[in-house]
Amino acid sequence: MERAILSGNEAIARGAYEAGVKVASAYPGTPSTEILENMTRYPSIDASWAPNEKVALEVGMGACFGGARSLVAMKHVGVNVAADPLFTLSYTGVRGGLVLVTADDPELHSSQNEQDNRNYAKFAKMPMFEPADSQEALTFTRLALEVSEQFDTPVFLRTTTRISHSKSIVTLSDPVTGLPAPSLEKNPPKFVMLPSNARKRHVLVEERLRKMEEWACEQPFNVVEEGSGAVGVITSGVSYQYAREVLPEATILKLGMVYPLPKRLIREFAARFETLYVIEELDPFIEEQIRAMGIEVRGKDLLPICGELTVGRVRQALSGETPPVYVEIEDSLPQRPPSMCPGCPHRGVFHALNRLKAFVTGDIGCYTLGFMEPLSAMDTCICMGASVGNATGLSKVLDEEQARRVVAVIGDSTFLHTGINGLMDMVYNQSTSTLVILDNRITAMTGRQEHPGSGYTLGGEEAFRVDLEQLCRSVGVEHVQLVDPYDLDLTRRILKEEMARSTVSVVIFRRPCMLVKRDPVKRLPALTVDAARCTGCRACLQLGCPAIEWRPEEGDKGKAHINQLLCVGCGLCPQVCRFDAMGECHEK
Repeated sequence: MERAILSGNEAIARGAYEAGVKVASAYPGTPSTEILENMTRYPSIDASWAPNEKVALEVGMGACFGGARSLVAMKHVGVNVAADPLFTLSYTGVRGGLVLVTADDPELHSSQNEQDNRNYAKFAKMPMFEPADSQEALTFTRLALEVSEQFDTPVFLRTTTRISHSKSIVTLSDPVTGLPAPSLEKNPPKFVMLPSNARKRHVLVEERLRKMEEWACEQPFNVVEEGSGAVGVITSGVSYQYAREVLPEATILKLGMVYPLPKRLIREFAARFETLYVIEELDPFIEEQIRAMGIEVRGKDLLPICGELTVGRVRQALSGETPPVYVEIEDSLPQRPPSMCPGCPHRGVFHALNRLKAFVTGDIGCYTLGFMEPLSAMDTCICMGASVGNATGLSKVLDEEQARRVVAVIGDSTFLHTGINGLMDMVYNQSTSTLVILDNRITAMTGRQEHPGSGYTLGGEEAFRVDLEQLCRSVGVEHVQLVDPYDLDLTRRILKEEMARSTVSVVIFRRPCMLVKRDPVKRLPALTVDAARCTGCRACLQLGCPAIEWRPEEGDKGKAHINQLLCVGCGLCPQVCRFDAMGECHEK
């Protein structure tokens, strides 16, 4: 058999291919993004980016209603967006198998919260598998699709950042054959969720969970690994890896399915031990269910409830040295806060907003870095699209002078994700705020994925590009400005003008991301600093550009220096230098 070293995300894509998935849809979000990107390696799968996670799930649902197997992927907060169709899909069930991958992010490596989406399985009454390595990521993807069809249910596959991005050896197989061809099949009592139909379906959902609970007790994905010690451990996912290393002598019940729990198997396992640990990340999801069964266990009284686990944290916790809330590990490395790339088109906008003393309601994307010093120009950031509604709410409670300082900032991909509805509400309910759309023609922060405003599909084919200006006007915005953010004077002037209006206005700052190779963005010659003209005023440092370095040993106050390897010649720094010290090399 062929073997390969794959990340968890690559393995999920491979598992979907081997399982005969026909349609895959997602909105990019770390740590799930690479699943769909790797789907493009398999021409038999129609893989596409959706404008948001709700649409992605609805596309997958449509495919499964047609009898085809489908997979939908998103990060943990994306399930919040998809929750509306998800809960009803649990009632309707499926025709072809449907798997929803939720990629959780313990430790908040790239997220705004640390929610534990195992709770969604219980809330939506759906089974959930949780792989512990790349091989299981592949195997469980195939298994989940089979289980979906066997029990007429959508199925969760939960990963975490460690599983998504860590690599291990997997065994590859050929894709399955003989799956039914997709077709139309009318079955309104099953798929039309009027109250009279939904009441009947709810009964079936409860029966399904009871059957799956007993069925899971006999399945090999829930396995007891015998040890020689007197300690028993119940665990799942990546936590299993830590438990195995910290307690090598323990007997471990490794759960591949974390909902519904195999209660009979757990009771039989627990009866063998006086000391029983539940080792899991984030919420006491398994622990609470086991305690509800009347079984005494040790868990979150020892292990931290915040952050991801590590071997060191588990070892420290079980030794009794760990606070029950969070484990702090000393880090002697110097802090290296993130910053916008050299030449980022967002930098000048935030520099201007700071100078205008705007109150900025922010959003999710590269531009969230506008919060960081020295730009310091973001005051709220909650979730995708929230910047627009937050600005409207503020405008309703502030006096006119304060309300005009409120500026909502959102990226092009995020605007198409969930910002449009907020803008319609702005106009409809007569907000006075200004909306800034930072249009860099890509979904940048997650790795430069396409979206309906980029003009290309996931596979690289040209597609219709949404016209943001016409879209804004079509929902009633009369004042729409298009500005090049590299022009700082124009950026400041237009922002000041639009903030002074008493009606909704939109400013679109358009400049492609410097890292998007296909767009006609040319890297200009690197700029230099004329040391004789530099007075050490530090105004250029307020841009926060990584290419601008400070040399304190030069002159009385120190002088600026431009790193030639980083500078892309965007021309922002000469516009803030009052002494004409930055630009092309001056003649001496």
